[in-house]
Amino acid sequence: MNVFGLKIKNIFFILLGAAIFSFGIVHFNMQHNLGEGGFTGITLLFYFLWEWDPAILNIILNIPTFLLGWKLLGRNTFLYTIIGTVSVSIFLYLFQINPYQLHLESDMTLVALYAGVTIGVGLGIIFRYGGTTGGVDIIARIVFKYAGWSMGKTMFLFDAVVIATSILTYLELVEGMYTLVAVYLAARVIDFMQEGAYSAKGTTIISNASHEISEKILKEMDRGVTVLQGKGRFSGENKEVLFCVVGRNEIVRLKAIIHQIDPHAFVAVTAVHDVLGEGFTLDENKKPYSD
Repeated sequence: MNVFGLKIKNIFFILLGAAIFSFGIVHFNMQHNLGEGGFTGITLLFYFLWEWDPAILNIILNIPTFLLGWKLLGRNTFLYTIIGTVSVSIFLYLFQINPYQLHLESDMTLVALYAGVTIGVGLGIIFRYGGTTGGVDIIARIVFKYAGWSMGKTMFLFDAVVIATSILTYLELVEGMYTLVAVYLAARVIDFMQEGAYSAKGTTIISNASHEISEKILKEMDRGVTVLQGKGRFSGENKEVLFCVVGRNEIVRLKAIIHQIDPHAFVAVTAVHDVLGEGFTLDENKKPYSD
């Protein structure tokens, strides 16, 4: 179902991600004196130094970036970004009204881990469903367009400056280290959320019995096989190279089929973190398994 061209499902998950992200900021970062990167880190900097409300400052900081970047994002992404940014501020405000006291001061390692996981999961959900929280993401797009810097480089430098400033102003060195742990973990969780928990295996197969192997894979495993043309650099012989993607739980069966036909076949197996298309996200009629 769509509203103004936006999917209700996407809006719901962006709101969910904003709630999880804001819960982590209020209950782990703000309660236990941890910093953060990006615009969120700036709001925390002002909060700890002068007690400025992060919920309000988040909106104030993002207004100029919205005005600068709305043309770069595209209509839907821009609207999703507005929803994500505003909902983060709303949830930051709500969670501060009556925060739940976790009393984890005696174990800052747990605080850093919880902060990294909740922030990473929240942002990962927002990104996965087409939204952003504004801020550095928009700035990075502008810098990329006009200066040619990669978005990753810009975001890393911005985060580094914010965290370094936090350490030089209100963070003790120990708190700064825990902040780095939380930021690193959040980045890894975001990657996991983006790529998905599903991990397939990509196999490259070189064999003199390529036809027999591909036929058996098609027949017994119902998996597609792509035939590439290759040439051995040493032998100078032309050979068919097979490429096949299977589920992680199918790789043993695939190896058994190959070994049964050609025990001397060359097989290279690589991890595939995200798979789209027939057999994975689409059925045999080219329709999604779930929408």
